Amino acid sequence: MGTAERRAAPGDGAVAPEVTSGGAKAPECGLLTGARVAVKERKPSARGDEERVRHRPLWIEEPSRRRRLPDPVRTAAVRAVLIIAVTLIQAMVAVLCTLAGSWLAFPMVLSSVASTIAATWGALDVWVTRQVWNQRNGVVSAPSSTARLLRRERRRARRETRAAERTRERIRRRGGAGRLSHP
Repeated sequence: MGTAERRAAPGDGAVAPEVTSGGAKAPECGLLTGARVAVKERKPSARGDEERVRHRPLWIEEPSRRRRLPDPVRTAAVRAVLIIAVTLIQAMVAVLCTLAGSWLAFPMVLSSVASTIAATWGALDVWVTRQVWNQRNGVVSAPSSTARLLRRERRRARRETRAAERTRERIRRRGGAGRLSHP
């Protein structure tokens, strides 16, 4: 059992870091085991000191600084990485078979050439997919994006259409033939 996994229980001899009344904390074990660190707190109460053990996580996840890739681009990138990995393995096997003088060297060289073509296609697929996605959905980081301007205009047109429809519906509900107010 690791140091960070050990819990402070009465009578087991384990010592957990304590929080002093001045607010200063004793150093805690910083092992990244995925376990939680037990921290003893002493709270003064009318009946005496009350001890409470609270568990806090060892790490806090922070939001990433870069945006996540769009799904089609990420799918193409994963596919390309897998194809490139297989190509590298095939090339290494071809080299080792050639050095060993094995009969398998020639078929492996041929498959490595075909796999290299497929890997090139995979890398180009990622680039093309990303370009297509940016063209269809607009580049988010560019403030003067054409796609953003078009979206804004479409939104404005939809708002105006909805407002005109609400006005027509209001007039119809009142039963007037084009009158906006009661007589």
